[in-house]
Amino acid sequence: MRIVSLLPSATEILCALGLEEQLVGVTHGCDYPPSVAALPRITSTGIPVDAPSGEIDRLVSARHAAGLPLYDVDEPLLRSLAPDLLVTQGLCDVCAVADDDARAVAARLPGGAEVISLAPTVLVDVLDNILELGERTGTIERARALVADARRRIALVRRTADPLPRRRVSLLEWVDPVYAAGHWTPELVMLAGGIDGHGRPGARSRRMPWEEVLEWRPEVLILACCGLDLARSQGEVAQLRALPGFADLPCVASGRLHVVDGDAYFSRPGPRLVDSLELLAHLLHPEAFPAAPGRAGSGTFASFAP
Repeated sequence: MRIVSLLPSATEILCALGLEEQLVGVTHGCDYPPSVAALPRITSTGIPVDAPSGEIDRLVSARHAAGLPLYDVDEPLLRSLAPDLLVTQGLCDVCAVADDDARAVAARLPGGAEVISLAPTVLVDVLDNILELGERTGTIERARALVADARRRIALVRRTADPLPRRRVSLLEWVDPVYAAGHWTPELVMLAGGIDGHGRPGARSRRMPWEEVLEWRPEVLILACCGLDLARSQGEVAQLRALPGFADLPCVASGRLHVVDGDAYFSRPGPRLVDSLELLAHLLHPEAFPAAPGRAGSGTFASFAP
């Protein structure tokens, strides 16, 4: 089977299922596991990731208003790769190639290609996607083992966090403008022993007024910028500090402002969401989770003093 992934999280799932050798093409954003960097890149975008967050938002909004796609697909390259299976998504047109665009491209391929579209909104959907890809690619036993291990780790965090005090949390996925994280992220906060003051499990990320954060008075503020890595996200802290009332928040006084690698963990609905949960548990309750276990350890977050 020749597989093309149009979604970084799908690339991670496929590799976790032992299918990396069958991957013949990925997106420009696929970077995990690191070995996929050698694969042909099917997509590109004109949105500069190193631009200020406000400028990125303006450019994305302008392209949407004009009816233009955010991502370009290299159809001649895709045709030459002759995939049997194309994995895409129907969740967010900002995050990856839109489902309709991917299906249109697949229909133009000689002989066509099977299309699997993933659209998870909560954690169980992500686990179901792993099982679905396992079923469709003949790796169901490996998928079942992967999901069983994920459920075990999730249950351990929940069991440990349940009796602990609930922390008031603001988890933001963008700074300019301010966005509350949605989909699976509020659920991760809840499982890790927190109360997300802005997002709801399964609901979309949403733009919100900064005053909502001030009213919530979070004990912990976590910045997980969608699509940005840790180093790039740390550059957004100065914008947070400049917002009115920021210095008076309880999380600032206690030094519990944390920046995480949102691109690697929170933005991608794949196997590493369990790492994200364990990282959140450490950030919310270091007394019960004294170290961020597993792969989401050092180098995946930074904390800022008052």
